[in-house]
Amino acid sequence: MKFSYGKTFLLGLGFFGMSIIWPIFNQYIPIFLQAGNPEFERQLLAQGREIPHIAGFALAPSLALFIMTWDNILNMFISPWIGAKSDRTWNRFGRRKPYILLGAPIALLAFVFVPVAQSALAIAIYIFITNFGMALFRSPTIAWLGDFFEADDRSKANGVINLMGGIGALLAYFGGGILFNQFGRNAPFIAGSVATAVGLLILLLFVKEYPPKAPVEEDANTNIMDNIKLIFSNPDKSALYVLLSILFWFMGFSAYDAGLSSFAVFTLGLKAGTASIYAGTMTIFFLLFAVPAGFIGTRWGRERTIRTGLIGLVVISLLGFFFINGSVTFIIILLFAGAFWAMINVNSLPLVFDHGDEKQIGAYTGLYYFSSQLASVLGPTLLGIVVDTLGDQYRWLWIFATVFMAIAFMTMLGVRRGEATA
Repeated sequence: MKFSYGKTFLLGLGFFGMSIIWPIFNQYIPIFLQAGNPEFERQLLAQGREIPHIAGFALAPSLALFIMTWDNILNMFISPWIGAKSDRTWNRFGRRKPYILLGAPIALLAFVFVPVAQSALAIAIYIFITNFGMALFRSPTIAWLGDFFEADDRSKANGVINLMGGIGALLAYFGGGILFNQFGRNAPFIAGSVATAVGLLILLLFVKEYPPKAPVEEDANTNIMDNIKLIFSNPDKSALYVLLSILFWFMGFSAYDAGLSSFAVFTLGLKAGTASIYAGTMTIFFLLFAVPAGFIGTRWGRERTIRTGLIGLVVISLLGFFFINGSVTFIIILLFAGAFWAMINVNSLPLVFDHGDEKQIGAYTGLYYFSSQLASVLGPTLLGIVVDTLGDQYRWLWIFATVFMAIAFMTMLGVRRGEATA
């Protein structure tokens, strides 16, 4: 079908909504869990920095970051199953829409209760409920990339969709930071929930789904483990290398997601809202490079573009460890990280689709999220252990990211499919 920028921007509203939720989660919840930790306060006082005035639960980094992975453990199994299930769904609401209608209300209602929780356990419960709802519609929403675009157009379309997601993340970082500083901890969560609801409502009203060309196979396999076994048993190991690469680069990127706000607050002594605003600078360059990254992937080859981005992140993360000592160097490193991450992230899902069958778009979307969610469990957990072991210093997140981006580059050398044909 003919490529349409209008339809692409419309579909991007789904990613826009989801991209507002996650930055708010990742920026503030680790701070809520760890604020009041005496070791962080001692280090800040020793450097002559101000202690942030945030009510928290004084948890150790390893425990706090492990709590942050509970939602990913849930997502790791629900998203792949739901993605494959949505391939075989067709009713009066459509193919993917029923899952949005089911999951979004659950997720957004629980989300607004996160900042008012009075204990770490309560926060974890609200996170669990929110992410259960998000897991019900994440894969079906993203699977529209495969439903509405031909293979040659998917990198280009994903660039536009990621641009929309970047705008959502930018609003979350900058708008959320301003709201947090001005109105307190509840404001970003309420505003994020409302903005996400509006984006998804527009999506439901104006995206028209079409019945599948083949009959719906209700008894078809939707077991994630069976799909993984098929990948391992395939003599062509290219798809396996893709999923391993996704696992490793998301483990590296999870250091940014889970640790940046803690690094900014507990190492540099920034306010929580200010830390969110600074983290948003990475999204600025991600935004600027999202669409060009899609065109580069289409013209130059997806795997080659991804490898270039990985090399860039290895270098910039290593520089971050040695040179970030204040706001200016922090922002410079994040700007370059955003550009290189765009080259990887925009082309990763289309590269997964290149290794699958057109009838299994939802299943392969699920495999993509299985790898990325597993990484989001392992990455923060291991990072927390590293920080605990090496003197409660969040500066080690930069070395952590360096190592796993380098491993991802090595596994990407085994990928032999996904060259652009345009």
